[in-house]
Amino acid sequence: MGHKVLVVGGGGRCHAIVDALSRSPKVEKIYCAPGNAGIAAQAECVPVKDVQVDDLRDFALANGIDLTVVGPESALAAGITDVFRSAGLRIFGPTRAAAAIESSKDFAKRLMSKCGVPTAGYRTFSDYAEAHEHVMKGSFPVVLKYDGLAAGKGVVIAETPQEAEAALKDMLLDDRFGKGKVVVEEFLTGPEFSFMCFVDGEKVWPMALSQDHKRAYEGDKGPNTGGMGAYSPLPFITPEDREYALEHIMKPVAGEMVAEGIPFSGVLYGGLMKTPSGIKVIEFNCRFGDPETEVVLPLLQTDAYDVFSAVADGTPMPELVWSDRASMGFVMASKGYPGSYRKGCPIEGLEDALSDPDVRIYHMGTAMKDGMTCVNGGRVLMVIGFADTLRQAHDKALEAVGKIRCADLFWRRDIGWRVME
Repeated sequence: MGHKVLVVGGGGRCHAIVDALSRSPKVEKIYCAPGNAGIAAQAECVPVKDVQVDDLRDFALANGIDLTVVGPESALAAGITDVFRSAGLRIFGPTRAAAAIESSKDFAKRLMSKCGVPTAGYRTFSDYAEAHEHVMKGSFPVVLKYDGLAAGKGVVIAETPQEAEAALKDMLLDDRFGKGKVVVEEFLTGPEFSFMCFVDGEKVWPMALSQDHKRAYEGDKGPNTGGMGAYSPLPFITPEDREYALEHIMKPVAGEMVAEGIPFSGVLYGGLMKTPSGIKVIEFNCRFGDPETEVVLPLLQTDAYDVFSAVADGTPMPELVWSDRASMGFVMASKGYPGSYRKGCPIEGLEDALSDPDVRIYHMGTAMKDGMTCVNGGRVLMVIGFADTLRQAHDKALEAVGKIRCADLFWRRDIGWRVME
């Protein structure tokens, strides 16, 4: 008998997870809660929000779900893993306590200093006056991070005292993201990259490296977003760099979490930077990155069900085999994103764009309306090209993007611009 799998979430990362599971001969049926218009082609969408963890548990029990895979951090921070495990359900994703490596920047920093992992110097404040005094005495630019979940928008790189003051007011006086603390960090320079690993306690299995592009507009201009595109592999990271990051960052952190009695299980995402003085940690996330998952997971040639199961059950991992092809993806976002935007604009040309077998389209924010796929989010689609080189993958993806018609979408044409000849 084939297995029934529930994927929790509804964005592009979840579409990539559903797509990977759909390639497993061991999976008979996939449900996705809440899913989206693209996911609906490969899974049965269930109208339950990712944070309604009790309802999701009840659904899993009622429908004989064999394995649940969690996409977004919000569900993990809401304790979905704890709730499922206490009901005897198999689930891929860390407990609420282990998810603190993402949901609390201060917790992550303390963990890193304990095991000597290289990261930016920092101090944590809950009092506005103390934070203000510390920042004004220091150098600029300075990095200010809200100590909690802020949907990818809780980090400000303040170039001037005025910007720093406004951000501190936002985070500590006006409680824009809720009541919380602020981590003040030194500003590091160098290219950032994403190192995602499957982790089960002290065991760490690296994935293909990727880099995303955070700024909304070409030339890395404009406001920060959840990510406007990504690619893999990374020409600027040497095998020695990767080995260092694995042995001196990812493995020690996983080991320290075991030592603290909160072992990590799932995807540990290292947001790293190659600085002039070596590789350092910018942040950790407790789940697959978005949009990095969309360019990394399709490269996995091992059965995804077996991989997720090994981590969820703590059983031996099959050998992970990765394609050596290049992948590059472009996010098509709603005009106005990351600010306010309209919903409901129909999207045409998706079939044309998918006529090339080396192109995949993952839906990030879409819904069906009157039989049409329509805009239903800030980031709407991610169009990915696969080829032997990054330049060829770039051209394939952009050609596919050009076949998609929707009046309300914009995208960056320069994903990967720093690494292509």
